[in-house]
Amino acid sequence: MSLYDYRASIEIAAKDYPFYSLIMAAMRQADTNNSERLQRAFPAVWMELRERSAPDGALTEDEIEFCEREHQMKYFTDQYEYQLPEELEEKTDATHD
Repeated sequence: MSLYDYRASIEIAAKDYPFYSLIMAAMRQADTNNSERLQRAFPAVWMELRERSAPDGALTEDEIEFCEREHQMKYFTDQYEYQLPEELEEKTDATHD
């Protein structure tokens, strides 16, 4: 480890991420030796990480429905954001005529 690693760990800890999310992130970035060590130390976490490679990481019906609602809200928000400038432009043009 290095001073950089130590200081990065302080920054990461300050963000107060959930413990298992940190383990999953470490598993994603680990080299072969460390990956094997993490898999042995946290077999259930490793299994869930592999299972969550499904779209959006959703496993249960509730999680799938949540992700679908999330996508619908994003679609609506994206559409609104793209349409808003045109609507404002039309209103501005109408007031200047």
